[in-house]
Amino acid sequence: MKQFLLTPSAGKRLIAKALTIHPAVQGALKNGTLVIVAGTTNGYLAEEILNSLNIQGFSRQWFFRGITMPPNKAIITKEGRLPDESQFPGDIIVSGNVWQKGKTIGDVADTLKEGDVIIKGANAIDLTHKQAALLIGHPKAGTAGLALPAVFGRRVKLIVAAGLEKRVTGDLQTIASKINEPGTGGYRFMPLPGELFTELEAFKLLCGVEADLIAAGGVNGAEGACWIAVSGSIEQEQTAEKIYAAIADQNPFTL
Repeated sequence: MKQFLLTPSAGKRLIAKALTIHPAVQGALKNGTLVIVAGTTNGYLAEEILNSLNIQGFSRQWFFRGITMPPNKAIITKEGRLPDESQFPGDIIVSGNVWQKGKTIGDVADTLKEGDVIIKGANAIDLTHKQAALLIGHPKAGTAGLALPAVFGRRVKLIVAAGLEKRVTGDLQTIASKINEPGTGGYRFMPLPGELFTELEAFKLLCGVEADLIAAGGVNGAEGACWIAVSGSIEQEQTAEKIYAAIADQNPFTL
């Protein structure tokens, strides 16, 4: 068994590298459309995907819609948005190995079909049941409201990419019923269908190991970090060590 400390930014990079080789993602790249909805975790994935296709010109610096920041450093609106979104690049839409630059999920949602893939982030994950949920600030449920008709109506695959720092306790449906009760304030809360993909799934896909969350927390840049134990064959654990060494030192996301 090997133990690795993953900061949230290292976890994002690990998730991105694994999703790049995910069978459904590879299938969409070869035969359909891949939609990477803007978000900080998905920014790492967009980098990995576009680099694998030798496509230049993407920066993840402004690749998000809503974010969470400390109250004393908040430069965002109450909906979690930047006051000036002029540098937002759109979502990443790849079809036929071509990046449809500047387009968003809203431009393609109605044309997506079975075999296509949408990858979206989350704000809450339930590791026990492998489920995820979103905070909703938009009156029409934002990009989730655009994605779900394709998922339920046309069997488009949804993958939810989220780091372990977003784990919560409790049933997500129960939380949603409380948060969404008429008369309450603040964000709304939407449980998502789809395949939850965290650092644990990333290690398994990349190396074939079993991965477990065994501890969490830290200071001086390790806030939100997770200790992960991986176990497998000697070769699998050595592969995990090599992958970890390549992604462990990631700068935190800053604006």
